[in-house]
Amino acid sequence: MRPNRAARPYLILNLILAGVILLIMGYSLFYSPEEDEYPVPCIHEKLTGEPCPSCGLSHAFSLIVRGRVDEALEWNSQSLRVFIFFALQLVMRSGLAVTAMWVKRNLRVVAVTDAVISGVMTLAAFWPFIRMLWISLF
Repeated sequence: MRPNRAARPYLILNLILAGVILLIMGYSLFYSPEEDEYPVPCIHEKLTGEPCPSCGLSHAFSLIVRGRVDEALEWNSQSLRVFIFFALQLVMRSGLAVTAMWVKRNLRVVAVTDAVISGVMTLAAFWPFIRMLWISLF
């Protein structure tokens, strides 16, 4: 059985997304929460002096990958929810990349199912941030 050539764009997309997620995880592992020297400061906090809803996520992710979940939740109460989203997406991207190579029929069904599941997961993971943004605008 030969890999499905029609699925190549979907395969590439999944590999790119998995790579981005691995970079996020690597960033979390590379920077120590003890040293607190993250290269990307919060622009919102720099401009307004007030923390934004995502402040502390980098620090929290660094703590989560080290198994220090309770401390991570002190830095950002939504950090575990967002981290789980990225971890599940990494598994999905990897699995769907392999699936896309071998599915001969119904690739569209796989892609649409992926989009729906990923959309629901995105809303579930980021709803507190979306809600806060919406409230701040109106």
